[in-house]
Amino acid sequence: MFSGGCQCGAVRFTVVGKLGRASICHCRMCQKAFGGPFGALVSARIAEVTWTRGDPRRFASSNKVQRGFCGDCGTPLTFEYAGDWIDLSIFALDDPGVAPPSLQLSPEARQGWIDHVGEIPVRDLSEGQAGAAHYAGIVSNQHPDHDTETWPER
Repeated sequence: MFSGGCQCGAVRFTVVGKLGRASICHCRMCQKAFGGPFGALVSARIAEVTWTRGDPRRFASSNKVQRGFCGDCGTPLTFEYAGDWIDLSIFALDDPGVAPPSLQLSPEARQGWIDHVGEIPVRDLSEGQAGAAHYAGIVSNQHPDHDTETWPER
């Protein structure tokens, strides 16, 4: 079984059974829907997906596809099309590592800089006095990466 949900915890789901093909899509619609360079999606049988808390809102991004998202926090959750399958956002899963992408779609829209991400310098934002003080004061409102009886916790 796999579980996941949105950032605020208003929408949660489980998948019983196996996940299908995991991919990243570089198309412009996925870039805009995810607010990033690509959409990372994994397929599941619709019959094996249960919405355990709340339901996603949906937007018809084309004449053939609806995209599900949390109506409260905006987290992208699904890519839905005709048939017995639904695509779930890999990073909405509680453990996104269970669905490493094996295919790239719409490479013509891939941003050229994506090929060089590993070459971009890295800075640990928690380093130094200012960074440590900043991070010490953060209290996350994000739902944890596991199911909870209630959310927010009381």
